Amino acid sequence: MEAKEIYDGHADLWVRSEPILLSDYSARPRVLELCGDVQGQTILDLGCGEGYVGRELAKRGAAAISGYDVSAGMIAGAQKSALALGLKHLTYAVSDLRKAGFGDPSQPVDLVIAVFLFNYMDAAAMERILNRVRQVLKPGGRFIFTVPHPLLPYIKPAEKPFYMRPEGGYLSSVDVPFPGRIWRRDGESVEVQAVHKTFTTYFNALNAAGFTRMPHVEELHITADHVALDPDFFGPLADLPLHVAFSLKS
Repeated sequence: MEAKEIYDGHADLWVRSEPILLSDYSARPRVLELCGDVQGQTILDLGCGEGYVGRELAKRGAAAISGYDVSAGMIAGAQKSALALGLKHLTYAVSDLRKAGFGDPSQPVDLVIAVFLFNYMDAAAMERILNRVRQVLKPGGRFIFTVPHPLLPYIKPAEKPFYMRPEGGYLSSVDVPFPGRIWRRDGESVEVQAVHKTFTTYFNALNAAGFTRMPHVEELHITADHVALDPDFFGPLADLPLHVAFSLKS
């Protein structure tokens, strides 16, 4: 299923003003930490969804944030939330980034983020976007992205609060879409997808796009503090690798 169909179908379940999705605890806080001090910076938010991370960066003093997403429903939610908070330096556009450009190389930005974008496309489309990221980043600019952990579908049963269901083997299923689901702490769940890639896929694509420096890589997971907060919700994911964060400099 295409990402547009997935997210237009239940965009309302993603719109939120505080952490509620599993990945609001297990991934997005670490993304914000990796972004560091964004005071006065210009930022592109690729696959911005309903704008959760962009809003947090705006609150931290970013000068301008441009968000792009393939789902009109998600963009509508992002615009509504930004307007309600008076965040006028947040702008949004509906765009299929696999086919369309983004940003302006003549006006490079300080930071590009892509939080769970690349799991909705094949490796070739990802590489095209990586090339564009290099073009729109200032020298020394940063690029941070997250993806589901490639091993998770093979080691986690198809049960809540998060799973990806594999279709074939780890090495032979690159570019194969794996259906999945991620839960909210209120019991609601939303459909997600991972077009499978191995770590080799990511490193090869980064190298082909011209990111020749070794990226900072972290395997994101549930912590003891999460389990203490809500044992029933977070406990089933203890000691499992859920996501991967990559942080690079141009």
